[in-house]
Amino acid sequence: MLDAMVQFGVAGLMGVLWVWERAHSRQRERQLTEAHHRIVNQNEALTTLIKLARQNTRAVVGFERTQRRVCDILQEIRHELARDPRSD
Repeated sequence: MLDAMVQFGVAGLMGVLWVWERAHSRQRERQLTEAHHRIVNQNEALTTLIKLARQNTRAVVGFERTQRRVCDILQEIRHELARDPRSD
């Protein structure tokens, strides 16, 4: 390769450097494209995960409200039974 560079002089060196730079530029572009695709896919996955976490939070809050209401109703029943003279 050195012989070829010497044979063509500065123009040959410039040509080799240009080809080398283009090859590395294409490789870097391919790496950037792959990284972009990974980021987009991760963004979609995170968006789905956040949506799922919000839905689960709503479900847990709704369940907790239901449980509180059931406890309140049971407390009311217990108080009514405690006051009812027929419960003896």
